[in-house]
Amino acid sequence: MKKDEKSPHKFETLSDAHRAFGLPQPKHPLISMINGAPSWSEVIPPFVHHVLGFYKISYKPKLGGRLKYGQGYYDFDEGGLLFASPGQVMGGVESEGTVCSAYTLLIHPDFFLGYPLAKKISQYGFFSYTANETLHLSEDEKTTILSIFRIMEEELNGRIDDFSQDVVISQIELLLNYANRFYKRQFITRKVVNHDLLQRLEELLNSYFNNEHALSKGIPTVQYLAENLNLSPSYLSDMLRTLTGQNAQQHIHDKLIEKAKEKLSTTSLSVSEVAYALGFEHPQSFSKLFKTKTSLSPLEFRRSFN
Repeated sequence: MKKDEKSPHKFETLSDAHRAFGLPQPKHPLISMINGAPSWSEVIPPFVHHVLGFYKISYKPKLGGRLKYGQGYYDFDEGGLLFASPGQVMGGVESEGTVCSAYTLLIHPDFFLGYPLAKKISQYGFFSYTANETLHLSEDEKTTILSIFRIMEEELNGRIDDFSQDVVISQIELLLNYANRFYKRQFITRKVVNHDLLQRLEELLNSYFNNEHALSKGIPTVQYLAENLNLSPSYLSDMLRTLTGQNAQQHIHDKLIEKAKEKLSTTSLSVSEVAYALGFEHPQSFSKLFKTKTSLSPLEFRRSFN
């Protein structure tokens, strides 16, 4: 039987990736730095998605997809960083383009075992961003990031001793913390565009409830909002948290309470009917959320209008 051409190409180990690129085997089985890595499109057919068994951090000197708003561009031209985590299905090579990476760091999760970063790394949401949510770097930011890559490269290519892993782990954490800071900056410099996204989010939620989609589809999910805004769920939540102090789930809850207050104060629907109209499977869940958000039960809130 012919193999399904659309099945994801799996890179289970660092050795698999090195072999695909025609590179020597990595010096360390759990971490490698590829300097001047070719585009993934050179080893993966353009119609095939791929899945990694390790973390991947790439610096690309040139990026497509600069964000244009009106007559101006809102992103820098000094290259940028792309992140991927184990098990993540990458969207085919078109998602990363054909530009070669100046540096690509590959890290197997086992490299972090015994270090706090093993648990902390899941807190860095940008590992689940899509390629069109790349971190665009300024000239100063690029200098900072490249200096960290060079330190790691020297350490990984040098003599391995008892301190090597500690040094590299500390540099990885430094890199991730800088990426976190620079992404926050990117959310701010895209503020005008992101405020348009906020308006679209509000319109999307209003349409969902006004058209009674909740009755058939349930409470809107972060995934639903992200797909309709052409963003990844993690990027949407992180962007909202930077702009408003609340993530996407909290925005959904606020809209639920707003609509609940409207129905409780202007209709004669029972609390259960209000709950079902908003997409709750169980009225008790609705009542619990409502009281958490307002310090009143739905009935207490309704009585305050009588």
